[in-house]
Amino acid sequence: MNAQTKIMAWPADPSDLLELALWDAVAIARATGGVAVGEFQVSGVEIDSRDVVPGDLFFALKGEAMDGHRFVEAAFAKGAAAVVVDRPVDGPHVLVNDTNAALIKLAKAARQRADATIIGVTGSVGKTGVKEAIFAALDRSSRGAAHRSVKSYNNHVGVPLSLTRMAARSKFGVFEMGMNHAGEISALTAQVRPNVAVITTIAPAHIENLGSEEAIADAKAEIFEGLEPGGTAIIPADSPHYARIKAAADQLGVATISFGRRADADVRLLDAVPAPGGGSLVTADLGDRKVCYTVAEPGEHWIANSLAVMAAVRAAGGDLGAAGLALAEMEGLKGRGQRITLAAKGGDGSGRALLIDESYNANPASMRATLTQLGVTHAKRRIAVLGAMKELGEHGPAYHAALAGPIAASGADYVVLVGAEMQALADEMGKDAASALGKGTRFAHCGTAAEAVKVLGAYGVAGGDAVLVKGSNSVGLGAVVAALAQNKE
Repeated sequence: MNAQTKIMAWPADPSDLLELALWDAVAIARATGGVAVGEFQVSGVEIDSRDVVPGDLFFALKGEAMDGHRFVEAAFAKGAAAVVVDRPVDGPHVLVNDTNAALIKLAKAARQRADATIIGVTGSVGKTGVKEAIFAALDRSSRGAAHRSVKSYNNHVGVPLSLTRMAARSKFGVFEMGMNHAGEISALTAQVRPNVAVITTIAPAHIENLGSEEAIADAKAEIFEGLEPGGTAIIPADSPHYARIKAAADQLGVATISFGRRADADVRLLDAVPAPGGGSLVTADLGDRKVCYTVAEPGEHWIANSLAVMAAVRAAGGDLGAAGLALAEMEGLKGRGQRITLAAKGGDGSGRALLIDESYNANPASMRATLTQLGVTHAKRRIAVLGAMKELGEHGPAYHAALAGPIAASGADYVVLVGAEMQALADEMGKDAASALGKGTRFAHCGTAAEAVKVLGAYGVAGGDAVLVKGSNSVGLGAVVAALAQNKE
């Protein structure tokens, strides 16, 4: 058989008949109920004119303080192939009554046309990392035919935007869903309509708005409402709210797969030992087989995350070997565990210091987990820059003060506290220092990230140091990371 015959005999795949372009003018107009002006095809979808690249479709969304129509010209200048607007403009466009509603309609059309297995991920902690690991596994096994929401696009705008970007040829789609209030995930899961729904864990994030961890568990369990018939719920067996979450799935008639250390977990941890070069070597029981794999990311929380990944990949019909490779190759995400080597003088003479960037988010559970990991990180000195944890409401002072114990257990040599909410922790650490006759952990309390940069500069980062930066995103500790990263090796 010659080469031409082999090509002609290539196995038929229905997806080969689909358009190569992400969207064209006719499809966008049909999905949104709008009127297309001009003929065009687009290769991407964007809502921020600053991020537009040639070939994108720009949605001129309206917010409380901003109107995207102001940036239509900027979008075209950056190479947008067309725009979606509620008023006529110069250039290719789709005219609709409401651009925000049009985005949701296009997302619905994207979900309807994709013959893909969809995985939805939510949880108080770890959902972005788990989403990325599931995607990496499925993208590897499908040879690039997987799609996922980028960054933390997990809200009422980010989820539909991520759906519109899913190609018709995708075989898998992985979408993150977040919330601040009850009912929000219910709306998002109705758009995503997952075949597999994952809850990573439950922790007191957003407790200010929801009032209790039980209410948080109920809000996360809303993800099961959108499951397609025959879908599967992946739930954390070790959570104190496990029975509550499972009851929510059972009430909807949804099949469940639990993961964790519990003896009756469906995906059960058998053993985890430190792996050479960091991370963990994990052995898990999946019921009909045992698997052993390496998790590159350090920490007990990533051991649990890996079990959720394995459960989700298997439920989605993915390849467990690819999942193991993905977990072994995972690197920390920017703001979520990325490790950066810095050039540093003095100290142990190594010329290097370690920066651990956890600046994107923080809640009581993730703070404890990250401080525990700092404690087992090899270093001459351990430094922690900790920003306030937001959306804790009346529980805030107690949760902040409770970090004194994990900080002491981490063996931190110096701690910089950032934000007004950290006053409760500063007071608690002050008590510890007094009771220890001045031998407690050294610390400073700053109002802003800019002040923290100055304080940290005065203290000095030396060779052999490990510097953890963690706080809620609104505290702005990314500025601390940026300042330190100027000395990136």
